[in-house]
Amino acid sequence: MTGEDAVPRFGAGVKFRFDEVRGAWVLLAPERLFQPDEIAVDILQLVDGVRTIAMIADTLAARFEASRDLVLTDVSDLLKDLAGKGVIGL
Repeated sequence: MTGEDAVPRFGAGVKFRFDEVRGAWVLLAPERLFQPDEIAVDILQLVDGVRTIAMIADTLAARFEASRDLVLTDVSDLLKDLAGKGVIGL
């Protein structure tokens, strides 16, 4: 399990940007494209190589007035899934 103090970073060659053609946020990785849902976009917009998982969860819990534990679980699960795909480094 990844700890709250882990600092997520986009993997080498991965870009997170708004695609005007699709009208949506995308994660571009070598020979792959991911189109994250709205919740994933909120999380990924906070991935800057400086913020920890805990800081991302705290920010989102405050923004959406949600349970920190629930948000932390969602943030951790998403980032672990993307780490397994080589898109995020933890």
